[in-house]
Amino acid sequence: MSTLADRAVTPVSDPAGIPVRPVVISELVVRRRPLAVVRAYVALTKPRIVELLLVTTVPAMLLAHRRFPSLWLMLVVLAGGALAAGAANALNCYIDRDIDQVMRRTSKRPLPAHTVSPRAALVFGLTLAVVSVALMAAFTNVLAAALTAAAIAYYDLVYTLWLKRTTPANTVWGGICGAMPVLIGWAAVTGGLDWPAWAMFAVVFFWQPPHFWALAITCRDDYARAGIPMLPVVASLRRVGLETVVYSWLTVAASLALWPLGMSPLYALAAAVVGAMLLVEAHRLYGRARRDEPVRPMRLFHWSTTYLTILSVAIALDALIR
Repeated sequence: MSTLADRAVTPVSDPAGIPVRPVVISELVVRRRPLAVVRAYVALTKPRIVELLLVTTVPAMLLAHRRFPSLWLMLVVLAGGALAAGAANALNCYIDRDIDQVMRRTSKRPLPAHTVSPRAALVFGLTLAVVSVALMAAFTNVLAAALTAAAIAYYDLVYTLWLKRTTPANTVWGGICGAMPVLIGWAAVTGGLDWPAWAMFAVVFFWQPPHFWALAITCRDDYARAGIPMLPVVASLRRVGLETVVYSWLTVAASLALWPLGMSPLYALAAAVVGAMLLVEAHRLYGRARRDEPVRPMRLFHWSTTYLTILSVAIALDALIR
């Protein structure tokens, strides 16, 4: 299998070294092993992000059903969700190919590395999107399928094309699509949306700014080079630290708001403990920023991932034992 590199112009010289005429190479064919090609296409889907999104889908389904839904339904929703997230990420890679090639963190992705052509990435992403929505429509219900389509469209058309490139609030409003798997999982089970689903949505929505700003602090030179107005690029670390604290408190508040909506004291205890640890890390980052000390943002980044995982497990266990 082959891929296409960017258009290039190669001068042709005679034996004396005098250029004779330029030769335009519009399609540089590079033969690669099939396994390398497969890995490149998998990389377009950003598997780690897909895994994190699915972590919130299963607990939402368990809570909606108050026990295990049918195994078939869970498999369909997980497959459809993975394909939808992969589609959104692949299309994101296509749209952001101009940015990715100037950022060190993303320069080795398939498009900047020329292991996959832009056209192939676009076709791949659109195909995954159609398959994911069709799968959800055929085996779940109209609401779940519509939410799936809306999540893909929002991430690529609203966040990637518009918000990411124009406003420091991009991370906040981009959190809508990141929290959509909760609503999709709930809708797939019940055919509707209830208050616990919206509370879980709020948890993930408020959780994303502290999580991603921590990474953006580490990569702010990259974002500045690419002209992306992430909050850590356009604001001081004190401002970023303060907003991180605010959204961390909102995350914990939303998690505790889920308690009176049918959860047990066991869940409330788990939410309070892991929430307190999240707040400690957020306040630690802010305190270091106020003292003009190194902020060590990756501590918060990694812990925020652990926080969401533990909270999701607590929701799932609470749904099964009640």
